[in-house]
Amino acid sequence: MMTRMAGRSLLALSLFAVVSLGCEPAKSAAPKVAKPPIDPNGPREVAIVAGGCFWGMENVLRDAPGVVSTEVGYAGGKSTRVSYDQVSDGDTGHAESVRIVFDPHQISYENLLAHWFFRGHDPTTVDRQNNDVGTQYRSEIFTTSEAQRQTAEAVKQRVDKSGKWKRPIVTRIEPATTWVRAEEVHQNYLIKHPDGYNDHWLRDFDF
Repeated sequence: MMTRMAGRSLLALSLFAVVSLGCEPAKSAAPKVAKPPIDPNGPREVAIVAGGCFWGMENVLRDAPGVVSTEVGYAGGKSTRVSYDQVSDGDTGHAESVRIVFDPHQISYENLLAHWFFRGHDPTTVDRQNNDVGTQYRSEIFTTSEAQRQTAEAVKQRVDKSGKWKRPIVTRIEPATTWVRAEEVHQNYLIKHPDGYNDHWLRDFDF
């Protein structure tokens, strides 16, 4: 099932667990999906997305087949010197984000975004994910090339037409500019604190 991650196989997976991205403590952990081994000499590409508390987003994206590494940080603002507390005020223009390094031979940028749209967050709420409210929790894709922008626009349209979400997709798509790595305490937070999951639900992954 995992042998053609750059093709339609990822889109055929169903009943993925979706982690709710509020940052308060939770009741249970989402089940993991086994990943194929990463080719250490394979090609690498970078994706940056925002969509709520970065703890939950990183945990969902880390487990996607073809993902080499993840880190959480702040994207979309102008300053290269911001802290979690400053971003949490909602005045810096930054969004809590995840920077993903992935192998495009195992998972395409298109399928990585689809994985994120259906597992990673709710793309229909403006500046909000569950109880987390503010521009720092907006849904946004920060593209690193024109090809990524075109792919992101196409995936957004497909998701909007899929019927899986009952409200319009409000995800913003803008070129990546500033990236500020978050404080070490936030990196791999749900690995360090496995009891920090929120409630989760199951959503079909087929569009």
